[in-house]
Amino acid sequence: MAKKRSGGGLTGTQQAAKFLGVSVLSGAVLAGIALPAAGALGLAAKGTVEGFDEIPSNLKTPPLSQRTTILDSEGGHIATVYSRDRKVVPIDKISPYMQKAIVAIEDSRFYEHGAIDLKGVLRAINRNAQSGGVAQGASTLTQQYVKNVFVEEAGDDPEKVAQATQQTMGRKVRELKFAIQVEEELGKKKILENYLNITFFGQQAYGIEAASQRYFSKHAADLTLAESAMMAGLVQSPSRYDPVNDLQEATKRRNVVLQRMADVKDISQAEADKAMATPIKLKVKSPKNGCITAVDGSGFFCDYVRKTILSDPVFGKTAEERQKLWNLGGLTIKTTLSPRAQEAANEAAIAKIDKDDPVAAAVVQVQPGTGKILSMGQSRPYGLDQKLHQTTLNLSVGKKMGGTTYGFQVGSTFKPITAAAALEKGLSPAQSFTTPWKISMPMNSYRTCAGGPSGGGNWDLQNEMKEEAGTWDMTSALGKSINTYFAQLEQMTGLCETVSMAKKMGYERELGKDLKELPSITLGGQEATPLDMASVYATFANRGTYCTPIAIESITTAAGQKLKVPQTQCSKAMSDRTADMVNQMLKGVVEDGTGTRAGLSDRDNAGKTGTTNDRKDAWFVGYTPNLSTAVWVGDDVGEKKSMYDITIGGQYYDKVCGGCLPGPIWRIAMTGALNAGETPGFVPINVPRGAKPEDKDKDKQKPGDDNKPGGSDPGTTLPGGITLPPDLIGGTTGKPGHGRGGN
Repeated sequence: MAKKRSGGGLTGTQQAAKFLGVSVLSGAVLAGIALPAAGALGLAAKGTVEGFDEIPSNLKTPPLSQRTTILDSEGGHIATVYSRDRKVVPIDKISPYMQKAIVAIEDSRFYEHGAIDLKGVLRAINRNAQSGGVAQGASTLTQQYVKNVFVEEAGDDPEKVAQATQQTMGRKVRELKFAIQVEEELGKKKILENYLNITFFGQQAYGIEAASQRYFSKHAADLTLAESAMMAGLVQSPSRYDPVNDLQEATKRRNVVLQRMADVKDISQAEADKAMATPIKLKVKSPKNGCITAVDGSGFFCDYVRKTILSDPVFGKTAEERQKLWNLGGLTIKTTLSPRAQEAANEAAIAKIDKDDPVAAAVVQVQPGTGKILSMGQSRPYGLDQKLHQTTLNLSVGKKMGGTTYGFQVGSTFKPITAAAALEKGLSPAQSFTTPWKISMPMNSYRTCAGGPSGGGNWDLQNEMKEEAGTWDMTSALGKSINTYFAQLEQMTGLCETVSMAKKMGYERELGKDLKELPSITLGGQEATPLDMASVYATFANRGTYCTPIAIESITTAAGQKLKVPQTQCSKAMSDRTADMVNQMLKGVVEDGTGTRAGLSDRDNAGKTGTTNDRKDAWFVGYTPNLSTAVWVGDDVGEKKSMYDITIGGQYYDKVCGGCLPGPIWRIAMTGALNAGETPGFVPINVPRGAKPEDKDKDKQKPGDDNKPGGSDPGTTLPGGITLPPDLIGGTTGKPGHGRGGN
């Protein structure tokens, strides 16, 4: 065994062996350089380098991760998001001082040598052999660039980053070989441009443009000599020389760069001295990354856009492909967000409810006929600080898109769907039922789509108030939100037909669950989201055509390429006439029904209130021909609270109802979003009304006359007050459910 000298250093034999080892390594490297083909074949045979003779295309034009900009429908800025804060710029948009400074300090012979600086390699070998370690490197700018490309490609994967930076002969030779080919194919100017765009400068800034903005709030083209020298000095150790955290150390490093520029004659000594005497004057621009920085309360919409790109197959077949696209960034995303509608939704959401209240509000708006999501507002601000009552939970959507696990029971806002199914079945709006305020319905009278009963026993239900007993037709039952009427209407229409209509209109359960074929669906016993409900009611506004909601209008890559984006899919859910009938009946809800406090006085509008069991959820969903808005109010944290004897927004409510809180919020959102000069109306249609019990014998209208009140033949009255129209065919049955619709 070789012995150490008494002073603790290596013996002469050990030094010789170490030097020999370094020399052998350098000889192998140089052999690989001098004899590319032979060197490559030998290494490839050992599996050290793969594809050695073919330069990857990503070394020529690496796909650099950049900022993504999200815009509203008018081109206004919503937010900037990135995994790497970078903006690629051409060499002529980079200060000449910066170009000279980085070359002087990192590779002063850059323009004199090829991809490999042989003098530098030999100098490093000698120095490292003498020191017994790695005291000096010899990487050129080109080699550094190649290494940075591999690191960039590794992204945030620790294993891939380790592979890209591992100190092995195979990796070093591969890096050297590619450096030679990069020099031949790109040339010095392009290599320098790529290097300055890929390099990390600290403070989350990648590339010279982002770094210039971060430290000096200016473009890279405008950097002064002193500023350029400071920036060039950062590359060796961005944390050690960070001027934000250690201005003194950054100044020392800057002066080293300035002196080096003078030594290589890039600047005069006088210029260097003057710049050294100039204090570093930072104008730091704090990083603004992510939807948390979105303007006008649009953070929830911003996050919905992100989730769309990460989940929709149009952006990649696999989750990995879609994540890679998002991380790569450099996208300009023009969305459907209307700045006017978003401002109105945000104002409405906080107008009646404070952020620290025990309940929250969600407001979402959709454009009928296009499916465009125009706004998403909430009473709690978007953010991560729970002490400030912030949240990232998007109450307008389901779990897949960053929202609630199941959505919310929708209460009586479902009833118009049952009405549409009944009209499509051929029933008349004049269809009347006379009932007490409580009824018990046999479960086997509701039939599933498979033809069997939904369950056994009875379904017991009641209206909101005891006074709500009597005779109702479809119009009055919608206006007063009569539960007993719609339980019987659903029975007559068919449970299967009702569920099928809901599906056609976009009413969906979350987590991929199918709608349950339960009779309680007509009273809103199954969950949906505010976005679903806004889209459902947009179907009425669009005369029976449902359009899937969309949030993105266009996406352009950093290279100017247009990407495919999800398109709305429109399909006919009901006839024009059915939709027109529902529109006219729901106008009555806001004119003299449960939604009078929500109604707009300057244009045609329609809507429906809704509450659920124990008033845990309250809704108002309504629309004009050109805008559909859903408002939900309820507990968004933990076990849902009942909204009885509660103070919200400084106002006391003995019980919250759809018309008394969500309704006024809806009115604010609609008023702010709509253009006063555009007031399209619903298509006029006369809705036949059922005859009052005392007027039935006096009714002289002809059967089937839908143009006058009482024009439909009232048909046959059965025991229990159920009236069957003469054209009724069939009937269905169902199963008891949970949830009670209300006003």
